[in-house]
Amino acid sequence: MSETFDEATTLKRRTFVAASTAAAGLPLLTSDRLPTSTTTPAPADRLSTVRLTVNGEQRTAQVDNRTSLLDLLREHLDLPGTKKGCDQGACGACTVLVDDRRVNACLTLAVMHQGARVTTIEGLARGEQLHPLQQAFIDHDGLQCGYCTPGQVMSGVACIAEGHTGSREEIREWMSGNLCRCGAYTNIVSAIEQTAKEA
Repeated sequence: MSETFDEATTLKRRTFVAASTAAAGLPLLTSDRLPTSTTTPAPADRLSTVRLTVNGEQRTAQVDNRTSLLDLLREHLDLPGTKKGCDQGACGACTVLVDDRRVNACLTLAVMHQGARVTTIEGLARGEQLHPLQQAFIDHDGLQCGYCTPGQVMSGVACIAEGHTGSREEIREWMSGNLCRCGAYTNIVSAIEQTAKEA
């Protein structure tokens, strides 16, 4: 009796596995018939030529009007230092300076900044000489995993220039738009505090 039961269970399991495998393979078969790209090229009336000064260099790119400044920098101008984090303006990983003001590059369209001066993390160092805040991040171990670091540094540069470094609490408040999942906030504040004192 138990052998019959086990045999029946095994058959059902085998049938299930065979049916599942066939069903799982079905999307693979149909995907061969799908077009290789689902991205529709933008019509000509949706394209614009954007001219910017990026890190002191004149740059021009033709982009879809819906292209964010972040995507322009990373995908069209080959400047991957600015990180794409949440892509919703909540984490600050994409912070750059536009005409010396900090901006979340994922939240703004490239075409809105025609003729602007954009500074990214790639534009801070002078050759082999790091920006003082970049050096301070190293001195205070403010980078940790490093993913948020470019946005933190760019926001920190603006924080110092804006004069919001009167106390550690003030620095924390004005850096609150930049998130660090490693929890290096104490070290980041120390780096900004040191750089502000030496400026």
